[in-house]
Amino acid sequence: MKKLIALVLSLALALTLTVSFADGLKIAVPNDATNEGRALLLLQAQGLLKLNEEAGITATVADIVENPLGLTFEEVEAAMVPNVLADVDYGIINGNYALAAELDNALLYENAESPYVNVVSVDEKNVDTDEAKALAAAVLSQQVVDYFSNYEGQAISVVEEPTDGYDPSVDYEALSGKTIKVICTLDPHSYVLEIAKEILAEKNITLDITIVDDYVTPNTMVNDGDAFANFFAHSPYQEDFNAQNDTHLVTIAGVHVEPMGLYAGRQTDLEALGLAK
Repeated sequence: MKKLIALVLSLALALTLTVSFADGLKIAVPNDATNEGRALLLLQAQGLLKLNEEAGITATVADIVENPLGLTFEEVEAAMVPNVLADVDYGIINGNYALAAELDNALLYENAESPYVNVVSVDEKNVDTDEAKALAAAVLSQQVVDYFSNYEGQAISVVEEPTDGYDPSVDYEALSGKTIKVICTLDPHSYVLEIAKEILAEKNITLDITIVDDYVTPNTMVNDGDAFANFFAHSPYQEDFNAQNDTHLVTIAGVHVEPMGLYAGRQTDLEALGLAK
């Protein structure tokens, strides 16, 4: 009986220490609609909090209904999360921004089989054009699939049936001499498009690549007709953008997943959260 009591007291003490240690831990999360929800869902999957079921992928910290560890959150622009790691205990970062910041591997990742597939999008009126088909075939090529082997799990191709770079239904002779303008963000999006650029150049098609660093310009430029396509965001973000802005952007290619991860800040491991490595 004494041993049992001692064991119970020991477990209770361990739990108390864990909760005390975690209480007040600050986690930086992206502040845009779908990425903040995605970050909070990652924490929920680890049992660290519970969200209102009705919030879905656009959940914010206001939708947290259970927070047993008393976690606090700093909501910042997605691209800025790597920059605030020194001031928080952890940061939840999109794969492309972690790559750009040259961060070490995350302490934990969301499941790579996530719905957050990064997509190439065009205005709905262009979805069936030869330009769209040629661009899609180029970014879904075996060359692009092979390229993602460089990322060691930080970016993962989702292409199950790669092309040889071309679509047999496209009249490439009619496209010869034309330019396709695409707006994108940095690595890996811009690098994928560089591969596609070489593929299309073989057919005398110019891929004009413009790199930006925000999550609005690529959609507004395509919607306004200032660019033909964009490649920067995942599918849930594009769907939410359409709903919020009455735009009609359509996916022509789902290319890869960048698993969102929990990265070390002031804490160097998961012990403060009571999670095993």
